[in-house]
Amino acid sequence: MGTLTDRYLARLIAVPLLATLVLSAMLLLLEKMLRLFDFVVSEGGPVGVVWRMLANTIPEYLGLGIPIGLMLGILLAFRRLALSSELDTLRAVGLSYGRLLRVPYMYAAALMALNLAIVGFIQPYAEYAYEGLEFELRSGALGASIKVGEFNKLGERMTLRVERSESEGRDLHGVFVRAESRDGRTLAVTADQGTFLATDDPDTIILRLTEGRLVHDAPGYRSPRVLSFARHDLPINLPTIEAFRGRGDDNDELTIPELVRIGGSDTAPEPLRDRTRANFHFRMVEVVMMALLPLVAVALAVPPKRSTSGLGIFISIVMVVTYHKINQYAEQMGAQGRIDPVIALWTPFVVFAALIVWMYWTLAHKPGGQPIGALERAFAKFAKFLGRLFGFGRRRRLMPAE
Repeated sequence: MGTLTDRYLARLIAVPLLATLVLSAMLLLLEKMLRLFDFVVSEGGPVGVVWRMLANTIPEYLGLGIPIGLMLGILLAFRRLALSSELDTLRAVGLSYGRLLRVPYMYAAALMALNLAIVGFIQPYAEYAYEGLEFELRSGALGASIKVGEFNKLGERMTLRVERSESEGRDLHGVFVRAESRDGRTLAVTADQGTFLATDDPDTIILRLTEGRLVHDAPGYRSPRVLSFARHDLPINLPTIEAFRGRGDDNDELTIPELVRIGGSDTAPEPLRDRTRANFHFRMVEVVMMALLPLVAVALAVPPKRSTSGLGIFISIVMVVTYHKINQYAEQMGAQGRIDPVIALWTPFVVFAALIVWMYWTLAHKPGGQPIGALERAFAKFAKFLGRLFGFGRRRRLMPAE
């Protein structure tokens, strides 16, 4: 279980780490949920499919949130130690930064394994399931409901409009139906009520209409035939629903072993190999970069003496987001064949790794070293300038008593 100090550090890191993961996941899911509700309602699908689609987006958000949660958890824990002078006490009793990083690297190793499992195996299947649900919504395979007050297409030659719908679309009121056959015959029906009924044929349903009027016309008729009815059954042929494509048309739907197999295949087209290799190296650098997050978190967590500035938190988030965006751009360049994916994606990693190692070495091994000391001083001067400009912190003058 480690020493008492290790357990204390583990508790300090766990709270902000879990809070960051939960908060980021909730914010991303809420934003996605609103857009999914709009999409599902516009397609006329069942609302319950929104929760299935949201569940399939969780792996993607975890793949983005885990590195940020790890970094902020370590950074906020060491920042608390630094501001309360506990870090100076631990250093004074002989615990170096390298020894204090034992617990953060335990977290990093566990979360790296989890993130590799997510981006390498779980997320591809979740991405494919999400695309499948979206396809079924667009094609009507999920049982799109009848949109009230609009003209709904039922197949290629039938149009339906209703004024009111009940019982999840099974009971209709104020029904208008127009159907046309291939030989030019047309059928227009209005009815007070209508009900959908199942048949023995899975490709056909019955629309039972009550209290209505029917107008039948054909090329051979001298005038349309009009019929009033108390009940009329109108068969409706359901449109054929196209099967969803197989998994793997998109590189994001391939697992890591599949990416390796396609990227190393001599029979695969060169553009496909470039896209596959670029996606593989993109996933790898995103996971491997997590091994450096404890170093950058500690380097940015410790502010200069007599300073409580939170500039390190801001810089850490900017660094992680910037690195992620650079990797996305490098993946696109590698996928297009403009540059080798290994060079495009591992060169930024080496540059960021060198910067992070220098920042950590400056803090841990250089007496009085502060990797962002110049930025801290510039930030403090800028804050004082803003204070003088807007009058922040200016003491109020005492008004003389009357």
